[in-house]
Amino acid sequence: MITLRHMRFLTAVAETLNFSRAAEMCFVTQPTLSAGIKELEERLGVQLIERTRRSVIMTPVGEDVVVRGRQLLRDAEEIETLARAYRNPFEGDLKLGSIPTIGPYLLPRALPEIREAFPGLRLYLREEMTESLIEGLQAGRLDLVLIALPFETGSLEVMPLFEDGYQLASPAAWPAPQGAEVLIESGQLMLLEKGHCLQRHALEAYPGRIHTAEDSFAATSLTTLIAMVAEGLGITLLPNLAVRAGVAGAADVQLTPLPDACPRQVVLAWRPGSARNALFEKLGKLLIEISRAF
Repeated sequence: MITLRHMRFLTAVAETLNFSRAAEMCFVTQPTLSAGIKELEERLGVQLIERTRRSVIMTPVGEDVVVRGRQLLRDAEEIETLARAYRNPFEGDLKLGSIPTIGPYLLPRALPEIREAFPGLRLYLREEMTESLIEGLQAGRLDLVLIALPFETGSLEVMPLFEDGYQLASPAAWPAPQGAEVLIESGQLMLLEKGHCLQRHALEAYPGRIHTAEDSFAATSLTTLIAMVAEGLGITLLPNLAVRAGVAGAADVQLTPLPDACPRQVVLAWRPGSARNALFEKLGKLLIEISRAF
């Protein structure tokens, strides 16, 4: 009979394409993992992996089996989670993912209150781009994600938390900007690099009115953007959440509120039908209260 152990071995090999690293992931020896893969192939009567001295390649049927195997592992984990949730949904491990333009500014304030409200909860945090977070949630690697819309979330359960507007950051030595016009008319707008949803959200702050050059500077973090603005190299948009959390620090920049900008929507998202819905909703309500206290 095919077992979950077989599926763990196979999915680990598919993920690493390396038997040694796959064995480490499964906490077994390499001979044990190799024997498990061979047994699985014999039970199915097909070759799942092509292995040479230099490479490991999944066969087409192997890739199809891995897809089903991952679903089996997710379902098994959901069964265990369901059982724990019936015992106490507010205890145990919780893997929370967040995008870099929300987590560092909201979660440090939230963690003490989360620990106080849920003393039996062990929270593990991951910071990734939105696409990676959604993928991790769907794959079962994460339980809950903190992201900003608009972004395609498919069938995920989504709980709105708050709207996050923007402020214009410009060099302190420049004349005081007149609202959004300098932002819209300037060719010196600097944003985060592609992959950060904040880049798209910032451009949608004034839909169809903000344009940047293809070769314009793109930063990897808000801290880098602020440093570039302080050096007089251009202007940028900063989320109110980050500004209130002190992201600008003592940087030599001036901040101008943009009350007419279209805000991004900060939300929690999780897999539909999760056994821990009650916990996620209570966490969401707690984050709403914390955001109002900023």
